[in-house]
Amino acid sequence: MIKEVSGDLLLTKAQVIAHGVAPNDPFHTGLALQLREHWPAMYKDFRHYCQSKHPKPGTLWAWMGADGKRVVSLFTQNAIEGHHGGTPGPATVQHVGHALRELAKLAEAEKFTSIALPRIATGVGRLAWSDVKPLLDQHLGSLKIPVIVYTTYHAGQQASEGL
Repeated sequence: MIKEVSGDLLLTKAQVIAHGVAPNDPFHTGLALQLREHWPAMYKDFRHYCQSKHPKPGTLWAWMGADGKRVVSLFTQNAIEGHHGGTPGPATVQHVGHALRELAKLAEAEKFTSIALPRIATGVGRLAWSDVKPLLDQHLGSLKIPVIVYTTYHAGQQASEGL
């Protein structure tokens, strides 16, 4: 079940937050920056993962904090050139589709109870929501859990997720 809401994604009651990034992403803007500031250990572990595993676009990386909140970074964008100071490349429909398919597999394998995510790949990733939404429906629409899509950001506002 996919539900669109407005509010602050960091206030979600969902078990899992998913977001789109690039391999070696610096998490300098948007939701990634908020996640980095909220869970500094997550970003440190992300950097270590990227430097040691060299992830490819279309894959994902999952992290769980001491509070039990899980963050799944979907590699929807092309990698940053080098490791320092670069700008993430654009997202592609192919990378988004592959990453969402991997998220659906992980959700079933790990028995996620709910997922919250923004309109992935439409900010820094530069894709149109009209191109991304069908992929979300295709890959996550058949999950038997709530999938909450934050379509509009409102700082400090709890969304009506129905969870």
